[in-house]
Amino acid sequence: MLNNPTVEKLKSLKLKVMAQMLSDPDAALRELSFEERLGIMVEKEWLSKKNSRIERLLRQASLGLNACIEDIDYTVDRTIDKKVIQTLSTCAFIEQKLNIVISGKTGSGKSYIACALGNCACRHGYTAKYFRIPELLLEIQESKLENRYTKYMLSLQNIKLLILDDIGLKAYSLEESRDILEIAESRYNKGSTILSGQVSHTQWYDLFPDPTIADAIMDRVIHNAYILALDSKISMREVMAERIIKNL
Repeated sequence: MLNNPTVEKLKSLKLKVMAQMLSDPDAALRELSFEERLGIMVEKEWLSKKNSRIERLLRQASLGLNACIEDIDYTVDRTIDKKVIQTLSTCAFIEQKLNIVISGKTGSGKSYIACALGNCACRHGYTAKYFRIPELLLEIQESKLENRYTKYMLSLQNIKLLILDDIGLKAYSLEESRDILEIAESRYNKGSTILSGQVSHTQWYDLFPDPTIADAIMDRVIHNAYILALDSKISMREVMAERIIKNL
């Protein structure tokens, strides 16, 4: 009789796993002491809440690819430093508020690594968000038209790991350049940013019409960044497609 009100109180406290274990006890646990049973209940509740938070963070991140660190391909045909990736996978760079710049030709795996690091960040409990820069710039323009630009830019600033893919697909207008600088400025020493694109960071100056803005962006992004220059003799999209076909 005691269990019924206790179970309801646990549910009201959103301790659903503990409530379920109390209402439907496992016979294998009856031989354990009260402290041991309680410890197991608390552990399972904690794991459930942790997994739920990770799932929520992954949904909110909207990663462009279903990628994870464990599945990165380190074959001899690719120039990827495994030790650097392993260092980044600890997410210490997020605590240190450092950036990552990834460059390489089409199919070299830039987006995959960026999204894998985003996945890793979520699994470590950090907020992350993925954007293709062309789409982000459209969203920023829309926020201006709807008089919510300040609020939108603040939302970007508060993300622990911001992933900006496809930088350098085109040269940017003066207004777009200012928006990119605003993002870089607002996140400097406050959050980490991953920028990925085919164009090497040494050529970013050509993307912006105003050299002063270009200098400001570079100063806030590059000097505190890990630089990953990828190369691959074969397109990783081709490799992944072949693997899918073989598994059919």
